[in-house]
Amino acid sequence: MAAIETSRPAPFGAITTYRAVNGVGGIFATLKAWNDARVTRKALSKLSDRELDDIGLCRGDIEMLGR
Repeated sequence: MAAIETSRPAPFGAITTYRAVNGVGGIFATLKAWNDARVTRKALSKLSDRELDDIGLCRGDIEMLGR
């Protein structure tokens, strides 16, 4: 029985293109996570101290969220 080698090198520039696309995707993921944390901190900042205490947080905890 004959064995055929099916692996071959990637086309010129394919690896660079792949890394570039992943890099841009990583940047967008980082920006989305930052924005989600920003929106959460903004919403929590609008709550009263009593409401924050009900969910087990204090004002000082808000800045630490999302980091």
